[in-house]
Amino acid sequence: MRLLLVEDDNHVAAALSAVLARHGFDVTHARSGEEALQALLPTDRAPFGVVLLDLGLPDQDGYEVCGKIRKRTSTPVIMVTARSDVRSRIHGLNLGADDYVVKPYDTGELLARIHAVARRTVSGEEAGQAAESELRFGAVSVELPTRRVLVDGTAVQLTRKEFDLLALLAQRPGVVFRREQIISEVWRTSWEGTGRTLEVHVASLRSKLRMPDLIETVRGVGYRLVAPPG
Repeated sequence: MRLLLVEDDNHVAAALSAVLARHGFDVTHARSGEEALQALLPTDRAPFGVVLLDLGLPDQDGYEVCGKIRKRTSTPVIMVTARSDVRSRIHGLNLGADDYVVKPYDTGELLARIHAVARRTVSGEEAGQAAESELRFGAVSVELPTRRVLVDGTAVQLTRKEFDLLALLAQRPGVVFRREQIISEVWRTSWEGTGRTLEVHVASLRSKLRMPDLIETVRGVGYRLVAPPG
C-alpha cells in the first residue's frame, strides 16, 4: 500500500519510513503542506491508502492541510502530533481526520492504526457499492457512491465524518441509533471524547443542511433522522 508521510523533520521521517518500508509500505515523504497537496494530485500510480500528517509544518498549519486534503480526496488521514489535549483531538477529527495519534507513540500501535483505518475504508467502499446507491428523504438526496449530499438539487459540502453520520441515519429513517452505536460505526472507536465530537457533528449537519429538525435528539439514548415531507 502506498503511504504519504507528511513530516518536516528529516530524521524522524527517515526512521519512520524505514520501519514502514519493512512492513511493506511504499512511502512517499512530503516535507511541507504544499508538497503533500502536490503529491495527492491524480497520477498514473495507485492512489495513496493512508496519509500520516504531522501538524507542525513549516509552510502552513497541519489542520489547514487536513481540511484541504479532505476537500480533494477521501484518502484516510491519521494526524500524528505532540498536541495531546482533547480540544486539539476534537478539532482534528472535526476537520475530517480518521484517527489521531499522539507523540511519542509506540510503533506497533501506529502500524495497527494504519491497518485499521485502511480496512475500514475498504470495507466501507464495498458496503457502499452493495447498498442502495441513493437515499432520498424530502428535499435531501444522499448519493452513496459519490459521497455527495444535495438539498433541493444544490450540493452541500460535508466532511468525511459528517457524511458517514448522515448516511448511517438516512439508511433507517425514524429508527433511533444509540450514541454508542453511532460512535462505533462512524468513528470505529469507543474513545470517551468522541461523545462530544458526535454532538458537534450533529449540530454541524443541522446547520449545513439548514434543517434543525432533521436529526432528532432522543434524550438519554441517541439520535434519529426525521424524514421531512416532500
